[in-house]
Formats: sequence, structure tokens, C-alpha cells
Amino acid sequence: MCPEDYEHLRLVRSKKEIHGWWNGIEPYGNRECTSERLLINPYNGCSHDCFFCYAHAFPGYFDLFRKRGVITVFEDFDKVVAKQLDSIRVASCGYLSPVTDPFQPINKRYQLTEKIVAAFVRRNIPVEVVTKGVISDKAMRLLAEQEHSFGQVSILTLDEDKRRRMMAGGASTEELIKNIERLSNRGIFAVCRIDPVLPFITSQEDELKELIKTVADAGASHIISSCLDIPKTMEHEMYKHIEHEFGKETMKKYKGLYVEEMSGRKHARIEYRRKLFEMIKEICDKEGVTMGLCMEFERIRLQKGHEMLKSRLKFRGLNQEFMTSRNCEGIDIPLYVRRNVGEKFSPVEGCDGNCLRCYHLGKERERAKERNKCRIEELGKAGAWKLRDYKRWSKLVEVKGKQHMMFHEN
Repeated sequence: MCPEDYEHLRLVRSKKEIHGWWNGIEPYGNRECTSERLLINPYNGCSHDCFFCYAHAFPGYFDLFRKRGVITVFEDFDKVVAKQLDSIRVASCGYLSPVTDPFQPINKRYQLTEKIVAAFVRRNIPVEVVTKGVISDKAMRLLAEQEHSFGQVSILTLDEDKRRRMMAGGASTEELIKNIERLSNRGIFAVCRIDPVLPFITSQEDELKELIKTVADAGASHIISSCLDIPKTMEHEMYKHIEHEFGKETMKKYKGLYVEEMSGRKHARIEYRRKLFEMIKEICDKEGVTMGLCMEFERIRLQKGHEMLKSRLKFRGLNQEFMTSRNCEGIDIPLYVRRNVGEKFSPVEGCDGNCLRCYHLGKERERAKERNKCRIEELGKAGAWKLRDYKRWSKLVEVKGKQHMMFHEN
């Protein structure tokens, strides 16, 4: 079945809310995202249908796609998002989309992505798009209008045949590279996501060198990478796909490599991942682009009697070793605030958007004064925030705004 032929279910109303990351840094350490984002999925289910997509393990509408190929469309969701943005005085960069592709074919019919991007731009709030599809001309124009807005393009390999064996849809390799060129030519910060790298399939050094050089020459300023992880609920079907497309011997190598378990997923051995990321870092340094990792951790076993009383398992993010930029997405985007509802938002002076850094500075008393330029202490906890948290912070902005704090002065 062609991606364009997928069924879809139109929902008249949606109770979904924009929100932040799923995990905070406390108590287990499994957050690597340095900056806050407002996460938005206008569609649930994705006709690109990457065989390794972790969303296949999600319940609800995602499960509906996995079992029946039904893509759920949240009709008029741009109006829902606009109303939620109008209810707050503090905002972080919008993120389209954390799970399903905002430029999958069904978006040509509903254009929810462009409408939501426009809702952010009208309020002077930055927004990013992440895609394996073709970024529309309208979305490009909107991103170019808004300071701090940017684009991420996922390119796993330059081998088009190999790409087709990993996903049902998505743009061609040539079109994806063109995305980066179009972003760069408009002065929009461009990121290439080699996310994930698939061991024994796309992990060869020569292949990664060629890919990184190609995207850097096309205008990418930053690389985000990860090593494939395998949700335990998808383990059988992923191994089956690997065996069918890449051979029985490759599948056997995976079973020998994927022996670490964290948060319901199997991961490649930490030694393998470190070697892989060191190689990618060296290539990025040579090509003059920065690098960050996405959700890559190692397990730390805590000693008995440690402050983590109930759990003796904690995670350490590998970005501490391998990231070469200040923020994991390669671009510093401050928090945005406004004094009054109805006005446009403005960036917070002196904020680089790195809330995870503020968290670590808070642990160092002698450097604590460097943190929280936004004057919102709670953000320095690097938590998993909801819309209600943004509304609560909005009350702080209202009070502090009267004292001319946080705002750029003309």
C-alpha cells in the first residue's frame, strides 16, 4: 500500500495539550534534552513507517496505525494550539514533531503543520520542524520570518536503496539533502539528524564520513546522532525485518550486541556506542560542524545507602562526553515571554535556553548566580513540564514584568 493510500480518521475535537519533554532529570537522570520545547504532534501515525520507529510501541492512536494503518488527524488542531498559546505569557520553542513526521503526505491535504507554525510566528515564538519528508515552501517562508526558528532533516544514509529498505515512505535522499540546502540558503539554521545509526547497516566509517561531509557542504551546521535502540515490545518484529532486508547474519550480530536494557528498551553495548560516537565526533570536528546526541545513556549502579533510596539504578547522559555545542540541537534559543496576553513574545535577555545547564549550576553553590536568567526558578529543575506549568509561570512573568525583569528594553 502506498503512503498516499493510507486510511485516516478525522477527529472533530481534541483534548491534547502542548507540553514539554516526557522525562525530567530527576530522579533517575534520563533526560538529555538541554532546552525546553513545546511538543506538538498534529498527526498520530506516520506513513513514512520506519521499521524501527519507537512510536509503534505506543498505545492509543499510535497502536491504531500499527495494526490498521490508520493515521489520526486532529482536525483544526492549529486553532487548539493557538488558543493554548494565547493562555500563557511564557513560552519555549515549538517542536514539530517529536514522534510523527509533520510533512508526511497527509499534511498536503490538511496543512496542519504550516498552520501551527504560523500560529507560533504570529506571536513571535520560535518553532522548529523535524522531518524525513520535504519541507513545504510555505513552511520555509514562515521559518525564515521568525528569529531562532530552525529545521532538522533526518538522513540515515546516502544509499537510496538502503533507505527504502528501512522505511515505507519518506523523501528520497536527494530531496532530503535539498531540504538542508533550502534551509541554509534562506539563512535558517539547519541540522542533520543521523538518528539513529543502525549497527552493521549504516555504521560503516566511510559511509558516515561521506554522509557528514555531504550534509555539511549542503549547509548543515550541526549533527544529532544516536544508536538504534529496540523497544522490547517490538523486538521480534524488528529482528524479523532486519533478517528479511539485511540477512540472517546481520540479525545474529544484533542479538549479540543488544544486551543492555534501560527503560523497557534494549541498547547496544556501551563500549560499542562509545566507539561509534567517538568516530562521529572526530568526523564532525574535521568537517567543521558541531555534534550532539539524542537520548543516549549509560547505566550507573549506585552504592547501597546512596540518596536514591528506592532505586539503585540511575542513568548518565553521554552528551557530557560527546556534545561539542552548548545546546544539544546546536542552536541557543532563549525562553520567550510577554508582559500581557495579546502582545507578542520577546526573548529573555541573557538566556541561552540551556535549562539542563541551569540544573547542574544549581548543584554548584559558587556558580549558582549564573543560572535562571529567566527568573523562573522551577525551570532550573529541568523537569517534564505540562501546559499547566507554563500557565503557572505566566503568573510569575506578570508580577516580575512590572519590575521590568526578564524583558529586553528598547
